[in-house]
Amino acid sequence: MLNFKITEGKDCIPLDKLLKLLGLVGTGGEAHIRITEGEVEVNGAVELQKRKKLRVGDSIELNGQIIVIEA
Repeated sequence: MLNFKITEGKDCIPLDKLLKLLGLVGTGGEAHIRITEGEVEVNGAVELQKRKKLRVGDSIELNGQIIVIEA
């Protein structure tokens, strides 16, 4: 499990950007494909919104890797 801290002064991060920042995908395009193919879950449900705003407490899963958003 990975923990990701949102930058101070911000309250959210887009899903596609998070996947790219953490190196779970190689490019933003790959992030979009994985999301639209239903490979990404947010809070236990398949998420199809590429730029879904993730907030503190959200959990994301891709390929068995779990990421939790922290303050």
